[in-house]
Amino acid sequence: MPNVMIRKNETGALLFYVAKKDMEETIASVEQDSAERWGGEVALTDGSRWYIDPISPPPNFPTTLRFRRVDD
Repeated sequence: MPNVMIRKNETGALLFYVAKKDMEETIASVEQDSAERWGGEVALTDGSRWYIDPISPPPNFPTTLRFRRVDD
């Protein structure tokens, strides 16, 4: 379960960065993205999917969280 840094870019899109893999992708969708909860399955623009247990209340960005990769 890698540590992932989530931050907003200049247009407000969320970026997903894994330092050990030097991988940065834009988050395409988040399963639960509301004022009460954030998390679940996260889809990236490269097609990969990651998971984090939903967080309540949603985190402030930038932040570092632990995700696990979702296998097909």
